[in-house]
Amino acid sequence: MVGLGALAFWNYNLGKLVAFGSTVPGGSIPTPLAQEPLGIVFARMGAMGLAGLCGGWLLGRRATSLRRAGALSAGLLGLGILMLIGREPLERWILGSPADLRFLIALFAGTLAGGALGAGIEATLIRPLYARPIYQVLLTLGLSYVGTELVRVVWGPGNYAPLPRPSLFAAPCLASSIGEWLSQGCASLDVLGRPFPTYRLLIIGVGIAMWAGIGLWLRWTRVGMAVRAAVEDREMVEALGIPVRRLFTGVFAMGSALAALGGVVATPFLGLSPAMGLEFLLQAFIAVIIGGMGHYGGAAAGAMLVGLARAFGDYLVTVGIALPGMAEALRFSPAVARASTVLIMAVVLLIRPSGLFGQKTSSPT
Repeated sequence: MVGLGALAFWNYNLGKLVAFGSTVPGGSIPTPLAQEPLGIVFARMGAMGLAGLCGGWLLGRRATSLRRAGALSAGLLGLGILMLIGREPLERWILGSPADLRFLIALFAGTLAGGALGAGIEATLIRPLYARPIYQVLLTLGLSYVGTELVRVVWGPGNYAPLPRPSLFAAPCLASSIGEWLSQGCASLDVLGRPFPTYRLLIIGVGIAMWAGIGLWLRWTRVGMAVRAAVEDREMVEALGIPVRRLFTGVFAMGSALAALGGVVATPFLGLSPAMGLEFLLQAFIAVIIGGMGHYGGAAAGAMLVGLARAFGDYLVTVGIALPGMAEALRFSPAVARASTVLIMAVVLLIRPSGLFGQKTSSPT
């Protein structure tokens, strides 16, 4: 199995796929330079299919497992052929579509891809480590770095231009009311005498909707109750006949899908870069620590504090503080803005080591 998999990627130059990077800002599509000869492609796909068959046979030698492995290999092979044939016309159609349609396609495709990737990671890597939480943290952290480097290898190390904003947020005008914004699609809205980007309102609205929807789902649905119960006592929930493995896989996939959805929504405002996920990884970790491990509302409160601390730090760097007797405002180093969230976390942990809403756990004596 390993030999066939290595044969499929033997002497394969991933640098050719960097040519696809030119399609991101809407440039030319040098597809012939980004593809291998057709015969070599089919040979590699055949080797990968045989490797999948061997892997399925080794994991389970029953007839059903062999049939599943064959069906999976055939399906992946057919999908690869379809992608090979339809790649160029699909790229041209997407790049020629209106900005609103491209944004919806990115939302749909990104969410599905994130959920599928999350389900695969949970089933293969995370599931064996549920009894070792610290190993899960190390594994996911390592996967984030591996994924970043893989993106750089395939699509190049440079930053890409942001996706075009939908027409509702793209017009170069300043709306004085919400009705004027919705009718004209202005890029800015007058909020208390200051222009505020309307696309930020979408980002804020999506974040609030995610937080409220997941909270209601966890609290008031049967599946959400089963998730909370399985976290507390997995063996008891399994004894009731609830498939905890599938439940955890679905939850992990849903979290990955929502993370991908958030990344797509933020792309028109922040742009694209291989390390954009790492930029928010530390901030998310700090928000959870501040709010308290295992508390859903605490994570939201921690995120609010992290955002306010970072905004205040940026204000100290860009505007500064006007002190009496000084002709110019006192501005701080940009490092202060980056360290402001860590300082907030340190202060909170000094006062409440378990976080704002975390519960103290007493160790057995």
